[in-house]
Amino acid sequence: MKIKFWGARGSIPVSGKNYLKYGGSTTCVEIRSRKNDLVIVDAGSGIRLLGKELLKNSHNNFSMLFTHSHWDHVLGFPFFAPIYNKKTHIKVMGCSFSPDPVREIIAKTMQPPGFPVKFEEISARFEFASLCVDGCEIGGMQVLPIELSHPNNGLGYKFVEAGRNFTFLTDNELGFVHPGGKEFGDYVAFSRGADLLVHDADYTPAEYPRRRTWGHSTWEQALDLALKAGVRALGLFHHNQDRCDAELDKILAECARRIRKAGSRMKCFGVREGQEVKL
Repeated sequence: MKIKFWGARGSIPVSGKNYLKYGGSTTCVEIRSRKNDLVIVDAGSGIRLLGKELLKNSHNNFSMLFTHSHWDHVLGFPFFAPIYNKKTHIKVMGCSFSPDPVREIIAKTMQPPGFPVKFEEISARFEFASLCVDGCEIGGMQVLPIELSHPNNGLGYKFVEAGRNFTFLTDNELGFVHPGGKEFGDYVAFSRGADLLVHDADYTPAEYPRRRTWGHSTWEQALDLALKAGVRALGLFHHNQDRCDAELDKILAECARRIRKAGSRMKCFGVREGQEVKL
């Protein structure tokens, strides 16, 4: 399994010298199976560069999953070049817990007067389906969902292939249970033994009391989850739009200190835009 992160920022894209290391694009993750089947998770602003890469390599058939339909996870869709290519075929599996039907998650991003081209006018062929509670299989890779604790609902995912496990839980508030969400212990069980857990770490502990119920976790909560779940590696994700590279480096240094104190050999890193991981 190969994973590439095309965007790791939360809420809104950012740019500038303070964001060069971890990047400023919002959520988009590319996952490839051993057979090179492609799954794209979310269509944040990071999907624009992924689209250019897919056209360059003539990869025309793939699947898309969505964690939820908040703007930072869908705003890049109209700028995803493959949708304007008639050779493209996309199977879209949406969040069955979203208030929007699967098609509307992406169609609304091109709804007038917000965008000059309507969804009905693009060239790609689409197939829509809701992901069932038991998940599905894509090219030998098992995809398992779990409800996120986030306003307006959403889904996290576990990708399993050849004994390897990648668990992706962005926009997940571990300190508060939103309607439809799960308890902390449920996320521990879902993440248990993952080779890689990527989890929302938007806030610092000092920021969280003022932003409780907004749908995001602190790096401290994400680290606690990872240690309790016994994962091999933790990637901090959904970096706050105001969190500069130097601040993220300090957070990671503190995470490393706490991991050593806990007697764990778990690796912890801040997910960087453009970063690739092989499991």
